[in-house]
Amino acid sequence: MRPGRTSFVGRDGELATVADALTAGRLTTLTGPGGSGKTRLSVEAGRREQDAARWPGGVWQVELAPLDDPAAVPDAVASALGLRETVLHTGGAVAEVIDGGRKDPVSRLVDHLGRRRVLLLLDNCEHVVQAAADLADRLLADCPGVTVLATSREPLGVPGESVLPVEPLPDPAALRLLAERGAAARPGFRTDQDPDACAELCRRLDGLPLAIELAAARLRGLTPRQLADRLDSRFALLTAGSRTLLPRQQTLRAVVDWSWDLLGTRERAVLRRLSVFAGGCTLEAAEQVVADGELVRRADVADLLLSLVDKSLLVAGLGEQPRYWMLETIHEYAAERLAEAAEPEVGDRHTAHYRELGRHAHLNLHGPAQLDELDRLDREQENVRAALRRAVDTGQEQEGLALVLSMAGYWMLRDYRTESRTWYEAVAALGPDPYADDAPPPVPLTANPLDAPLPMPPELLEEARRQLGLHRLISLFAGDMSLLQDSGALETARRILDAYTPDLPQSYRQPVLGRVFTVFLTGEMERTRAVMDDAVAGARVHGGPLDLAFALQLRARLLNDLAGGLDQAIADSEEALALYTALGDRWGMSEALSGKAENATKSGDAAQAERAFREAIELSVRLGAHQEVPMLRARLGEVVAERDPEGGERMVREAVAAAAADGGSDAEGARMYGRLVLCNLCVRRGEYAEALAVLDEMPADPGVRGPVPSVFVGIVACIRGWVVARSGDPAAGLELMRAGRRAMTEVEGGVTIFVEHMAMMLMTPVAGALVEYARLHGEPGAARRAAELLGAHEGLSGMPGSFMERSEHARCSALARELLGEDGFLAAYERGGRLTLGEASALLNDPGSYGSEAG
Repeated sequence: MRPGRTSFVGRDGELATVADALTAGRLTTLTGPGGSGKTRLSVEAGRREQDAARWPGGVWQVELAPLDDPAAVPDAVASALGLRETVLHTGGAVAEVIDGGRKDPVSRLVDHLGRRRVLLLLDNCEHVVQAAADLADRLLADCPGVTVLATSREPLGVPGESVLPVEPLPDPAALRLLAERGAAARPGFRTDQDPDACAELCRRLDGLPLAIELAAARLRGLTPRQLADRLDSRFALLTAGSRTLLPRQQTLRAVVDWSWDLLGTRERAVLRRLSVFAGGCTLEAAEQVVADGELVRRADVADLLLSLVDKSLLVAGLGEQPRYWMLETIHEYAAERLAEAAEPEVGDRHTAHYRELGRHAHLNLHGPAQLDELDRLDREQENVRAALRRAVDTGQEQEGLALVLSMAGYWMLRDYRTESRTWYEAVAALGPDPYADDAPPPVPLTANPLDAPLPMPPELLEEARRQLGLHRLISLFAGDMSLLQDSGALETARRILDAYTPDLPQSYRQPVLGRVFTVFLTGEMERTRAVMDDAVAGARVHGGPLDLAFALQLRARLLNDLAGGLDQAIADSEEALALYTALGDRWGMSEALSGKAENATKSGDAAQAERAFREAIELSVRLGAHQEVPMLRARLGEVVAERDPEGGERMVREAVAAAAADGGSDAEGARMYGRLVLCNLCVRRGEYAEALAVLDEMPADPGVRGPVPSVFVGIVACIRGWVVARSGDPAAGLELMRAGRRAMTEVEGGVTIFVEHMAMMLMTPVAGALVEYARLHGEPGAARRAAELLGAHEGLSGMPGSFMERSEHARCSALARELLGEDGFLAAYERGGRLTLGEASALLNDPGSYGSEAG
């Protein structure tokens, strides 16, 4: 038996499977794409069988690859067995003499093999598969001692056949093969010199041994990274095969050409058209996209797909949602063939199919089928991206608009904020600015751009552009707000507020209801209550249950930070939760429960807050919205810490660790919030060094950067000042707070109001530092400033939220009362309670508030 063509690495488990199959049955066929190592596996299996002396008649390898004529298959077997005596060439005909007789070759083989115990290895049967199947069937029927091990890119289809797919090498085995062959090509080569590039090579070459060997040969002149970066041109690159190989295995293109040439016309059409898919496809999607009603009828697609699976050109995953996909090498080859065929309509059908899939998902994403729709979108993300890229590249604005608008909710729920922002920008560039001075104003609409398939009528096209502009703005607000300064987004926010007037029904339906976020950007937060009240009232008239639920839960989250708003926030959360529950919208339920928990925290009902946070976490996990879980767990841990300090702290630490592993934008906030909670818990125990150590971890943590870097750096500096002040050095603590406030007020533009809003959370810590200074140095002015800040905090936001905030507020109030007396404290407290947000923020920035009297 001749040696195999590729190195034998990582196949021990498959060898055992082959041995078991040969014991259990008499025909085993190893299938797989070209270059997968079928021949080498069969040869190694045959060698081990030969060594085991199970076959007294011998183990014989029959190479069928060189044959051009299927009728020559029996001759090739006879030749391998050494039976041919004479071959007479008479013109174009061939006459053979086997064992001196004139019987046909198959009969002579049957006579010869008789009852011998023989293992025949029929190698490379795919191009003569019918003849190989006929011969195997005859020998198995008439020669009870014969067992056949065949290799082919498709099964022989003989009764009793056991088909064993030869899978690509797993990652460790593929890397070992690359290391072995790479060292042979370039002495001293090791995969650990560039493990990422080597792993990428093996993955993108699909773990195919022949492809890896061809790549290894190129390491004589290229680094692994150079090679990996050029795999998009793999067919031109991987051409350095051994001269001792068959011609069809000396280049990667020749390997795939061999399979392509064996296909029929319709099989070729299906294979090349399937290359428009990314990440595989369902049968239904394939039927929609590859069928043209002429060459390929829809009714024939399933049969043609199965034929390509049999020929090892498609991989079938037959789980609950069966899918078909190609190895990357086959996919690139098929894409080249599609380009040659010049069938742009195939790409158009793919775009239309996934546009409609996304549109259908959008219309059902907030109902009882929510989990199913999310699962479907999860599976089809690569196809959606491919459709979007095609729409952008070909300038199909309406296709792009429909795709991004339908995917917006999914992207938000899955925290794909960076990706969504990229697509919003790309699609927006296809059309005019809908908020430009010369843009047409909105007209009253009862329909949404996604309610019906394309094309959109002119008024809905304009509305789609405006909705995209709103999504773009919100995506900036949810990310790095420093981008807002130079993007023109602040002016766009003002134009959005001006465009969507109360006379427009769409102003009170999703996604236009999201315009309320623009209040944060325009510097008009004093309008928050009025805008939210109008949104809720309008949604009751013009919107559906989902629109009303959204407006209610958003108003609940915003009002619970404003004085006198807690009762309304509690009622809004309850109504929103009931609406979301009736709709079957688990994401909305999670949001409403989170708001309910926050309201319960602020009202001091820790038990209800704990229940609501736990329910919100459970729903988020079921939805796969894992990015929201760390913050919810951090908030839950803070609540639990009131009754179980150790258990609560453990939850918070677990949440911070999970957020650090996540790395998403929501996780950044969870890391910062969780560490601030841990810092507070340490201070409550008097462990000031430990509290500072927790804060020391934050500057190097991306989470401290937040949406407005200087704001969050300033907040951390102020909290550090509070810890230092509590530890016994209030003068140093106040200096840190001054520096922190300077960092916060460096923000320019329309987000200044955001800085003022964030300042509210610092009023109690600053008051805490001031009362420590007043107590240590006997400075009543510092105590009065502290009382004013405490009063301002309650006047602007009501009583503090968590038990830790309430505890610090009570501690500071008690100390200020001791220093000022009851009347002096109440006078200062009431003065603070009358301050506006801007005035209170200025009080923090006034050096006197840190004690001009305080040094």
